Amino acid sequence: MSDQNLCSHLSSITSVQLSNENVCEECVKTGSLWVHLRTCQTCGVTLCCDQSPQTHMTKHFRKTQHPVIASAQPGERWLWCYIDEEMVEY
Repeated sequence: MSDQNLCSHLSSITSVQLSNENVCEECVKTGSLWVHLRTCQTCGVTLCCDQSPQTHMTKHFRKTQHPVIASAQPGERWLWCYIDEEMVEY
């Protein structure tokens, strides 16, 4: 994603990680439902979005400080940096 207008976190992404399974790993454990899925670009975990009742991906960010997520929704191709609150399509 080398673009000089992007934050350093987004610029450091060289390939986008996506999940092979379309499930929130934490919601599956607790029997919760999710709305949309996001994949952490640091560790590869796929969790639910902020519109989902459990907001697992934001909780993951707060716990780990892993800055960049990718949408894991079919047809969506974007990254979001929590730290700089910046988004880019790829």
